[in-house]
Amino acid sequence: MGNPIMAIVVTAGILALSACGENGKTSKAANLDPVNVVDAADLNDIMLTVADPNEAVNYFQNSLSKDPNRIEFIRGLAKSLVRAKRATEAGPLFEKLLKHEGVTDEDRIDYADALIRTSDWKAAEKQLNAVPPTVETYKRYRLEAMIADSNKKWKKADSFYEIATGLTTKPANVLNNWGYSKLTRGDYKGAEKLFIEAITQNSKLFTSKNNLVLARAAQKKYALPVIPMSEEERAQLMYTAGLSAIKQGDKDIGRGLLEDAIDTHPRHFADAVRSLDALNRNVSG
Repeated sequence: MGNPIMAIVVTAGILALSACGENGKTSKAANLDPVNVVDAADLNDIMLTVADPNEAVNYFQNSLSKDPNRIEFIRGLAKSLVRAKRATEAGPLFEKLLKHEGVTDEDRIDYADALIRTSDWKAAEKQLNAVPPTVETYKRYRLEAMIADSNKKWKKADSFYEIATGLTTKPANVLNNWGYSKLTRGDYKGAEKLFIEAITQNSKLFTSKNNLVLARAAQKKYALPVIPMSEEERAQLMYTAGLSAIKQGDKDIGRGLLEDAIDTHPRHFADAVRSLDALNRNVSG
């Protein structure tokens, strides 16, 4: 099967050449820089959204090698590296971007995102503080909430999470983050409510399902909640609940949940088997 992204590039190039040929300028079209043809086809945006992150990195690295000072290529490579989970490598590019006359507030917000991914919270906070308060975007408030969390400024975090939730049509991830914040504070009921809201918004978000089980288990509610789940997810959630029960001293309940997890999983559930064996060894010892 051919590469769909490269097919777009080739098609864009053919269309551009054909259009020039119809105007009697075929010779000039033949000398067109492929990078400029790509720009005309909005391929930069495609690479930053639907393309495979590593493919996008290669594309922007190649483009930047041809035009090292072009801001859209610096920006594109930095953002693609973050998408490819290579945020540390993106740092120098963002620094270069900040020195460019075309830098935007969104660039600073994206840089703050990259810094948070490398756990450089102070630097991330500095970048967000440089963004005018009039810039009110979902991403900005989501990051502000995470930084407030890191500083244990809970009221401020709650305020930012609430604003961020209202600025997006897909709030599941930010609701999950907010719920996890409540979980770490020991507000288990508040966390449970937020995880349920996150799952209501996105029933495929397994992280929220697992976090919900943790929040309920912290309240000694070990029965699985009534939420959409596959058989494999059910087994994994039973495993989470079982471990939580054991850690809280409810070993019999935990043993039962681990056994149920092993029976439920469509394949051999090695993690649950090992945990159950360890529990039984400790009891017999």
